[in-house]
Amino acid sequence: MLNWIKKRKISVIFLFLEGLSGFLYWRFIGCSSGTCPITSNWYASTLYGMLLGWLTGDLVASFRKGKTEA
Repeated sequence: MLNWIKKRKISVIFLFLEGLSGFLYWRFIGCSSGTCPITSNWYASTLYGMLLGWLTGDLVASFRKGKTEA
């Protein structure tokens, strides 16, 4: 498991940072009426942030990998 985390270090860092960002967005901005599907619940906002963080981290890691191989 640790080897997998070491390979995906950038993606895991982005995962936690964006998950925290999603939670903080819900906490301080959010949707007070409850009609917003993502920002009305803390867990939906956090999970959406984590998904975007994983995708962004994977994209950044692939660019860094391509840059070092060239």
